[in-house]
Parts: sequence; C-alpha cells; structure tokens
Amino acid sequence: MNIIKSLHLHNFKCFEDQTIAFAPLTMLAGLNGQGKSSVLQSLLLLRQSYQQGLLRPTTQTDEFSSRLALKGDLVQLGTGKDIYFEGGQDELIDIEVTWQSNDKLSLSFKYETDDDTLKLAQSQPFTMHLQTALFHHDFQYLQAERLGPRPFFEMSNFQVGEKRQLGTRGEYTTHFLSVYGNEKITNEIMAHRNAISLNLIHQVEAWLSEMSSRNTRLELTPLPGIDLISLNYSFVTEQQVSQPYRSVNVGFGFTYSLPILVAILSAKPGALLLLENPEAHLHPKGQAVLAELMVRAAKCGVQIVVETHSDHLINRLRRLVAEDLSNELAGLINILFVQQSDDQRSSYIEPLRLNDEGQIENWPPNFLIETAEDARAIVKAGIAKRRQMKGTNTP
Repeated sequence: MNIIKSLHLHNFKCFEDQTIAFAPLTMLAGLNGQGKSSVLQSLLLLRQSYQQGLLRPTTQTDEFSSRLALKGDLVQLGTGKDIYFEGGQDELIDIEVTWQSNDKLSLSFKYETDDDTLKLAQSQPFTMHLQTALFHHDFQYLQAERLGPRPFFEMSNFQVGEKRQLGTRGEYTTHFLSVYGNEKITNEIMAHRNAISLNLIHQVEAWLSEMSSRNTRLELTPLPGIDLISLNYSFVTEQQVSQPYRSVNVGFGFTYSLPILVAILSAKPGALLLLENPEAHLHPKGQAVLAELMVRAAKCGVQIVVETHSDHLINRLRRLVAEDLSNELAGLINILFVQQSDDQRSSYIEPLRLNDEGQIENWPPNFLIETAEDARAIVKAGIAKRRQMKGTNTP
C-alpha cells in the first residue's frame, strides 16, 4: 500500500524546518499548543486546495496556476501571517510529502501576509498523486470537536453517497451507517469475535459493546422528507432487548466515539485516517479497546495518524507490542513527541524508540509523567501522614 512515509515542513506555523517520519499507525503526543494539530493541518491544506480546484498538476507554461487554500471545509487557518513561522529566514512555506513508493510531492508557496490563498513559488512542474488516499475518497478526517448526542443527525447524499465521507465533525456518521451498514468490512482482521456478522453495522455494534461493556444495538431511522435521521440505542441482557433509547438519553461517549469506530472499520487497505483526540469522552477501558482496533487496522494497510493526550491509548499500544510474539507490531507504530525548543521559538518532534518489548528507550522528561508522579506523591504523602500520626500519638 502506498502510504505516506514522511512529511517535511519549512516555515509552517511553529515548525521552522522539520521532517516527520510516518508509520501505518502514527501517534502525535505532547502538551497543548506544541504543534500536534499543525502536522495534520499541513496535509489537510493540500487536500482542501485540491478539492477546491486550486492545487493541480502544472506544466512549464502555467507553473504559477496552483494555490494553497487556507480556508475551506477541512480547516480555517486565516491568512499567510497565521501560518508563517515567526522568525522565518526566507519567504517560502514548504510542504513536502513522500510516499512509501518514494514518490514525492514537493511544494513551495510564496508567503503573503494578508492572503488566504498562497501562490505556488516553485518553477519546476509537478504531478499530483491522485490515486493516493490524501487526494482520494479513501480518506477521513475527524476533528477534535465532533458532534455529541442529538435528537436527529444530518443526511447528505453527496457527502455520503458519492464521497463516502463522515463529515469532519462526524455529522454524517448515522447516515453513513444507514447506507453502508449492510456492507461487509473489507479487513477481516478487524472483525470482532462477538459480532453477528461481518456487516459494518454489526461490527460497529460489537466494538461499541466491547468499549462500554454493554451489549449494544443501533437503530437508524431516516426521515428523508427533511433530510434528517435519528439514532437510538438498545441494550441486550441475556435474551431480553431493552426499548430503544434516544442518543441524548445514553452515555455521551457512545455517540462521540461512533464516528471513530465507523471510520476505522469502514476503511479499506491504503486508506488514510486523520483523527484528533479519538479518546475524548471514553472511559480508559474504551480507550484501550480503541488502541487494539487501531493496531488491527494498521496490520491491514490502513494508515492512521492520531493526535492524542491519552496515556491509556499509548500504554495499551505498548502492551500490545510487548505481547506480540511475532515482533512485528513495533515496526507498525510511530510515537512522536511534539515539544518546544529550548528557546521556545519553534517546535520540534522527537521520535520515541519503541522496542519489541513495548519499552520506550528514549523516554523524554515531560512525556506522560503525570500518572507516575501522582502515584509517587500519593505514596509519599501517605508515609508522611502515618509518621505524623505516629508522632502525635507518642506519649
């Protein structure tokens, strides 16, 4: 599968000059405001520009016809001054994507302060890699601010029927399931053992049940006259099936995680998924289950790039690597720690070396330290309190 191998950014937002190595499953971790979202946004700008017809193959005679669209359906980044690296030494913003086949898309755009489309600055012709998922239908982007429970959800025959899109907020997920729910998932490695069948909707129900420990059924009711669709949940206990409950009366995490599950389970080999905070509103158990599903997808040739703050997600990945007797999983996962430089002028990305025992060999000082620090502090405080009590009770 021709997945993305690396991404190079120059003068883009917080990155002065950064090369980022990708894997089938790439995790971007780090404190808020360090640049994790910027990595995803650089790819989204390319797709958005192509969809708007602004980014297209050039020839020697129309070399400056292409532009980079900073505003669109995927991202709204403002104008040139909003994405230009403060302190840049030249007036070029470069984005270069390299695929596993070693094909490259190398673009330089001229910095313009107040423009929301930037002109192509390079003079050599280039060709678009239209058959890769970045520019094709085998792509999903789910932003951090997704839709939670609603009485009704939107329908879109164009986005769902023609483009097979869930919407950046997951707003078309329910419609997507109503259209494609009876299709078998492409990758049987992702099949849940307790699912009724390989059909997408049954697989979604099974994984949702695994994440919540409740045997869950989905009920989708289209209202085509007003282009809306309702989503209800039922729960199975032994031989009893509960009444259907509206999504607004069921746990928030059910509906919030639904687009993530549908995106992964419906993905075909070679697909590209960009997911922001997929762990949001999920119990730690649900996050751990999600990590297992992501690994299965990566084994099938689906490329997933995740922005996350979840130690549960990353630690379950480490556990899966440690338990993998084939020692293949470590090579499928990249964990990247995004942090500021010492002078705080720019950000840089430190790849973490994950060995086949699930150990991170170059653990950075500020990487997922809160749980361990809190545990040590609790033990220390307990010891101090017992000593104090012992001293108080001494005659």
